[in-house]
Amino acid sequence: MHEVAVNPWVAFAYLVAGVCFILALRGLSSPATSQRGNRLGMIGMAIAVVTTLVTHVPIIVQVTNVALQPPGLPETLDFTTLSARVDWVAVLEILGAIALGAAIGITTARRIAMTAMPQLVAAFHSLVGLAAVLVGVAAYLNPLAFGIAEMVTPLIGAPFPVIHTASRVEMALGVAIGAITFSGSVIAFLKLNGNMGGKPILLPMRHAINLSILIAIVLLVALFAQTQAPWAFWTITVLAFVIGFLLIVPIGGADMPVVVSMLNSYSGWAAAAMGFTLGNTAMIITGALVGASGAILSYIMCAAMNRSFVSVIAGGFGAEAGAGGGAAAATDRPWKRGSAEDAAFLMQQAEQVVIVPGYGMAVAQAQHILREMADKLKEHGVRVKYAIHPVAGRMPGHMNVLLAEANVPYDEVFELEDINADFAQTDVAFVIGANDVTNPAAKTDKSSPIYGMPVLDVEKAGTVLFIKRSMGGVGYAGVDNELFYRDNTMMLLADAKKMVEEIVKALGS
Repeated sequence: MHEVAVNPWVAFAYLVAGVCFILALRGLSSPATSQRGNRLGMIGMAIAVVTTLVTHVPIIVQVTNVALQPPGLPETLDFTTLSARVDWVAVLEILGAIALGAAIGITTARRIAMTAMPQLVAAFHSLVGLAAVLVGVAAYLNPLAFGIAEMVTPLIGAPFPVIHTASRVEMALGVAIGAITFSGSVIAFLKLNGNMGGKPILLPMRHAINLSILIAIVLLVALFAQTQAPWAFWTITVLAFVIGFLLIVPIGGADMPVVVSMLNSYSGWAAAAMGFTLGNTAMIITGALVGASGAILSYIMCAAMNRSFVSVIAGGFGAEAGAGGGAAAATDRPWKRGSAEDAAFLMQQAEQVVIVPGYGMAVAQAQHILREMADKLKEHGVRVKYAIHPVAGRMPGHMNVLLAEANVPYDEVFELEDINADFAQTDVAFVIGANDVTNPAAKTDKSSPIYGMPVLDVEKAGTVLFIKRSMGGVGYAGVDNELFYRDNTMMLLADAKKMVEEIVKALGS
């Protein structure tokens, strides 16, 4: 399989696919160009898949021995002939698998709610990791079929395949990274889907255990590269599954956006490692792009949350028992309650309203009615902006996607560093379902698990309107929001979509 990639047309096709992937990443960096980026990514993947299928068509080679008795010669001559034909059964199996996967993907994409998009991404990451493991196992069990081994005949015993040293390293690393990605993504899915709590699960001596397993994996990879020992390969696989679980379990809900981005990076590196094993340039390019971009995004997300990048990827290093402990909201403190009519009046009289969306908006699917409210305010001469925190929601870009789905103009959407200075000159900050990213305690309370995380300075606005289902709940980080009890905050307790609908009616009247 390695020699196939030498074909210049194959190399050129993979190069075109790689360029499409790079342009796709460039397009996805902005909401205005994201659709074009998605299309380029789809084109690049189509080119890579078709090229791989065409150049790896299953072939059945037949060897035929023919005995001839030429006239005039006393002895019989033996001839060996070779013939090749396409294995159409294998081709149909491959096309059937592609069709089945496409049907599942299309059905899932059409039915999935935007609120479930983060856990869907985590589930997809787990599949990428599992695929890398299965490819690695297949290559180990039948290395000759993958073109990564040579048959060796010992002095005593039957011939056996010896895997190339470089392929052993690639295979072991691909399986290890893939297994970590799989088990880690499963835990991330369970946390995001609510099957596991967002509170960190801190095991005794977890750092010593994690470090010991990681060192063992590295040593076993080196041993496998030298000896090709079967027990070393299978032990690497098992330990990698275990460490993936242990790395993600102690990470709390507040850090889940970073986890999703980090697992995206892991899945890319696993694909790249398997690309070397398969001798597939497209997989190497795609995996490297995904791995590098995911790592960069994880670093940016950590900076946005004032988290140590090394701490997070090491499994919540530094987290203490009880951090993010799901403290109950301090409902005995005085707070002010408002109505839809109060909110409509205040915003109608304002010069500028800054809308701060969060996961609560996604749960209520209120993005469309929210845009309608903004349009009503603009009809009254009110300037409307949207403030997006980098980790609002459950994955990077979650809020941007929701607002784009509702056709919110891109020039009205601002990131934290571009909008924070505006809150002091803002008449009304309208917070819809964003909790932790607006909590002033992140700047003042050193005991808070979100202390040091940059937050939106909504408390500096003249009036803060905060939509929340009830005063009894807390954010995903498990801490109460000091903003609820500020003198300039008015709580609008209701379902987000229903409350905004009532505000729109009040604006219309």
